[in-house]
Order: sequence, then C-alpha cells, then structure tokens
Amino acid sequence: MSPKARLLDLVRRDLRQTLERLRAAAAEAHAAATDPDSKAESKYDTRSLEASYLAAGQARNVEELAQALERLERLEAKDFEITDPVACGALVEADRDGVPAWYLLLPAGGGHELEFEGRSITLLAPDSRLYQALDGKTMGEVCDDPDLMITEVS
Repeated sequence: MSPKARLLDLVRRDLRQTLERLRAAAAEAHAAATDPDSKAESKYDTRSLEASYLAAGQARNVEELAQALERLERLEAKDFEITDPVACGALVEADRDGVPAWYLLLPAGGGHELEFEGRSITLLAPDSRLYQALDGKTMGEVCDDPDLMITEVS
C-alpha cells in the first residue's frame, strides 16, 4: 500500500471516529430534547427549546460529516507527478517563512489536522480559502499568500 493510500485510510478512520462521537452526542441531545423532564416549567423556561435547537444542529453536523465520509470513500490515492498542478487528492508541501507545512486536498472533510509519518497534515476541503489558493498551482509557484510557496506535490 502506498503512503498516500495509508494516509487516506488514516483520514477515513479519523473521520469515522469523529462521526461516531457526533452520532452519540446527537443521540444524547435528541434524548434531552424529547425528555418529559425538560418540559418548560414557565413561559420563561427555554430548556426544551434550547435542547431541540442543539439536537437539530447536531443532526445536521452528523449528516454533513456522513456525506463527507461517503465522498472520501470514493477518493482514490492518485500519485501526482512533479509537473502536475495541485488538485483534489494532492498532498502538498508548502514553505511558509522557512517552515514546511503539509496539506491534503480532499473533496470534503476539511478542517482537521492529523499526524502522519512524523508530519502534521492539515486537511483542506474546496470551501477553504487555502484549498482554493493551492488548487491549480504547480511546484515552485507562490500562492496568493506571498509567504506560501509550493515545494512538493505528491
């Protein structure tokens, strides 16, 4: 198995664990929102209303992460050539003020950071400004951020 395939497996496993935690939290919030003991005791008591808002928000988060994981399950570990432009699935090393930073561009599930082979890798999704800045660039190019130069694409 290639290093990138192992990295994608790690990403999927991490997101599955996060999804399970979110599902448990959503179930707890739903139980609190529907518990007869959370019934308002006065017109100023908003516990049940707040619990229902929390449950609805957590249910949305679960659905969004489940969809992201579904898209990641279909992503193949494509290896990029040195001259290929950065695109979804690329692992990018960029130099920021002399410090290397690693980014993995994914179709969904951005915003997480994980450790892989001694590197801290930030996961980026298309709605990220940094993903958009890296997308289409090639090795040696400087992104919109003048302090960020692409030093490797794999």
